[in-house]
Amino acid sequence: MTVPPALEATDVVKTFGGTVALADAQLRVGKGTIHALLGGNGSGKSTLIKCIAGVYRADAGRIVVHGQERAAGDQTPAIARRSSLHFVHQDLGLFPQLSIAENIALDRGYPTVRALGAVRWSRLEADAAALLERFEIAASPRTPVGALRPSERSMVAIARALADARDDAILLLDEPTATLAEHESRELLAALRRRADAGQTIVLVSHRFPEVQGVADDVTVFRDGRVAASDTMGQMPIERLVAAMTGGAELPHPARVAVKAGSTERLRLSGLEAGALRGVDLAVAAGEIVGLAGLGGSGRSSLLRAVFGRIPLRAGSMALDGVHFRSESAAQSMAHDVALVPEDRLGEAAFLDMSVRENTSITVLRRFWRRFRISPSAERRSAEGLVTIFGIRTPGIETTLGSLSGGNQQKAILARWLQRDPKVLLLDEPSQGVDVVARADISAHVVAAAARGTAVIVASSDLDELFALTHRIVVLRAGRIVADLETARTSRDEVAHLSMLDSEEGIST
Repeated sequence: MTVPPALEATDVVKTFGGTVALADAQLRVGKGTIHALLGGNGSGKSTLIKCIAGVYRADAGRIVVHGQERAAGDQTPAIARRSSLHFVHQDLGLFPQLSIAENIALDRGYPTVRALGAVRWSRLEADAAALLERFEIAASPRTPVGALRPSERSMVAIARALADARDDAILLLDEPTATLAEHESRELLAALRRRADAGQTIVLVSHRFPEVQGVADDVTVFRDGRVAASDTMGQMPIERLVAAMTGGAELPHPARVAVKAGSTERLRLSGLEAGALRGVDLAVAAGEIVGLAGLGGSGRSSLLRAVFGRIPLRAGSMALDGVHFRSESAAQSMAHDVALVPEDRLGEAAFLDMSVRENTSITVLRRFWRRFRISPSAERRSAEGLVTIFGIRTPGIETTLGSLSGGNQQKAILARWLQRDPKVLLLDEPSQGVDVVARADISAHVVAAAARGTAVIVASSDLDELFALTHRIVVLRAGRIVADLETARTSRDEVAHLSMLDSEEGIST
């Protein structure tokens, strides 16, 4: 029996200058179902969501919501809301300087005293506290959103969108789990499944094939602005999904570099205390890829940021090739040949208003110094070479980085650092918001860097990523290392279990 549609988008066209983002795009979402929308970075799926939301004005096409049809170009955010469409976009729409309660109120409205029109702050914070508890977000309503970790910001945005949604509302979530740990993703997806079973319609944009396979009823795959495949999830095995996304091209599967016995110790951390860390000891050899696993707040990001000098050390020491070093700035870290690709790509790494050329050359400007000035031709040749080597999809090197997809932004940032041939490469959630094709490309470049002798530390909430890429997995909990495991001799279940144990149950290493 065919499920009647709650949402349809037909023949939607959207161009940006000379670039075609959507070409006769189609989407049909059945009532009370979860519909997965998949596709590589730049495939057009997020553009379609923004056209449905009225954020982008489509050039052509029709949108039908609960039987009400209108031209896609006439869609506005106000019309979308009146049509019971609720969105969580990749950029979240949160204001970092405002509190969690204030961010939630921007969507729900501020409770006021009728006679005076004054904001009832106690009621505002009480409502926000109830919502935070409901979605298991461990933060105060008064906490500024800018002080939260990216995963916590995503959870706040999701909670805000779902707070007052009716059972028949249509929820469109663009990469809602991209920054979440595995157990957080499972909890969210289970909640979404319960809502769908109760009659709510959900569109779920995701790069994570296993999670959508476990929760979605139907799936549509976009490639180059068009529908490449659409079917029930039961008829779309992983091989067919990947083939639809890539056009049949085989993904690279880089083999991990074997670390030779007696390899030179490249980095040593002794008794490190910084941020969430409490006395961490860790050694990484040249050519070794070490993964950091743990829940949010376990100290994964603190370790990387401490090594790079983003947060100060309270205690402990660091050594690079046997020589003590300490960094308090990005410039000092660069001088020590240490590189960091941070978790918050948009806030800490991507210069969105600057060109691809400027973003890739910013760490090596001295290379282009000719007779007391920068050589434009040398800089251009370098940028064009990196675009080719790293497979950065861009109309040209003068295109602004902010106009590229998340995967291509991440490739540009990785290229920025790897051209320096660093001794230590620190990666924090490197595949966050990155499709399966870009993820494979990034992994191949990381493995190649290790083959050249770079010591790599990868912090990730995605255990599949750690098991595919690393030689060892170090599990952190409450700022301490509780296990140091050879990847080939452990399992995902063991790592997940160790990550979630209470502190008194931990094992010593």
